[in-house]
Parts: sequence; structure tokens; C-alpha cells
Amino acid sequence: MNFSMHEAVEVLERTPLLLQQFLSGLSTGWLTCNEGEDTWNAVEVLEHLIEAERTNWIPRLELILQEGDSKPFPPFDRFSHLNRRTEQSLAEKLREFTAIRQQNIARLTELIDPALHLELTGLHPAFGAVKARELISTWVVHDLTHIAQIVRVMAKRYGTDVGPWKAYLGILQNK
Repeated sequence: MNFSMHEAVEVLERTPLLLQQFLSGLSTGWLTCNEGEDTWNAVEVLEHLIEAERTNWIPRLELILQEGDSKPFPPFDRFSHLNRRTEQSLAEKLREFTAIRQQNIARLTELIDPALHLELTGLHPAFGAVKARELISTWVVHDLTHIAQIVRVMAKRYGTDVGPWKAYLGILQNK
């Protein structure tokens, strides 16, 4: 087992800063490109991350601590952000994500004592019993997945422009 609460928090606390540094000031073309129909651009990924911060990670951890596996988690609608369009600027969305993530990390460290709570279980509506450790690990990997998604989508924007070098660019080969 590789999980470490300290290491998980290291990634979780860096994601907002990474996105702030990477996305701020980019041209609209970079922020709105996607991989085709029913795929997300960088802004939509950020909106999804915000929604997950609001309704997924901490509420599920609280449910594990309060109910154990006697009551299933409410379903998480992974696409709800697509129906909740706001007129917020990218800067406002990044600030919102940063603020809610900071609150959630503070709440995580209040809620979870790694010596006592990591093996407690909750009830996922599709997977059945899941451990708090697995949920927190998923939170970290979820961040990494969406960071990789943003980078991949942006790289593919220039996929045909790189000419023959495409053969050497693993990100354009889905590697």
C-alpha cells in the first residue's frame, strides 16, 4: 500500500496553484479547445473539479464517519457542471476552486485521523463498501487525471501542426 495522508494532501493543496499558473492568461483557443463532441475543454474540467469539491469528497467522508456503510452515498453527477453555466471569468473560477479546496483540505485534516479513520467503510451506490483511504486516494488521482486531461486536450490542439514529429510525441499517441 502506497497511501500516505501527508502525501495525498501534498497533491491536493498544489492542484489549484498548478491550474492557476497553467491556465491564467491563456488565449481563448487554449481554454476552449476539446477533443470532439461530448468531450471537455480546460474550463469545463475546472468547473467539474469545483462541483466535485462541493458535492463529492468531503460530504462522502462525513457520511463514512457518521453512517459507516449503513447508508449509501448520494450519487455524484459527473456532468452536472455542464448544466450549471455561470458567467464567471476564468480568474473567478480559479479563485472559487482555490477557496473551496483550501476549506476542504482543512476539513479533511479535522475529520480524518490517519491512525483511526482510514479503514472505515462507506457504501458507494455502484461499488458497494469502500474505505475512507480509497476515497481520499481517488480524490488525489482524480486531480491528476484531470490535470493530464487538460494537458492532453491542449496538446492535441496542435496535433496536426507538429507534422512528422507526431511520431515522437507520446501525448499525441495516447501514451
